[in-house]
Amino acid sequence: MIEITEHTRNVLLEVAKKKKIYVEGSFLKLLRAPKGDQEFADYLELCKKKDTDARRKRLQVTKQVQAQNKELEAKQKENETLMIELEAALEEAQKLKEQAEAGMDKALEDLDLMQKRSQFELIGTIVRVALVIIVGVGVLTTVMYGLALVSGTDTQIIGSTWSNMFGILLTNAFSIVGTIMGVKYATEKSEDK
Repeated sequence: MIEITEHTRNVLLEVAKKKKIYVEGSFLKLLRAPKGDQEFADYLELCKKKDTDARRKRLQVTKQVQAQNKELEAKQKENETLMIELEAALEEAQKLKEQAEAGMDKALEDLDLMQKRSQFELIGTIVRVALVIIVGVGVLTTVMYGLALVSGTDTQIIGSTWSNMFGILLTNAFSIVGTIMGVKYATEKSEDK
């Protein structure tokens, strides 16, 4: 224990009265009031009381900070878990997007193939019908010309008509086939671009 000198005692009491500053901490345990000095003994008791209150407040603040730290750690773990789940969801969404794009590409390829097949079938049908008509008209005209020859009637007009008819039929046949091939060639070139 440390006994306080008269000068130190007076300084401590004056600082406490004027500035409201008191001795605190472990140093308080070493101080002892001189015998018979009730005023300094009361001062030391007040210092001890204020020190105890200050320690209690600091302890409460420390506990509050520790509780907040625990909450922050729990929130941080929760955030990390949410981030992991979010990243997994983003990866899943990216996979689904890629699958959808692949499915769309496949559907477009199938649609293109169906269109080409439909066009090819339509062209085939047009060519068959045109050839049937051309052959039918040619056969019919030839039969009529043959009947005229066999019956002995004048075939000069029918002969020139028959010749013109075959020329027109051949020209139309080549025109139809050429048009179809041109359309097919043009659609293939536009698709390549």
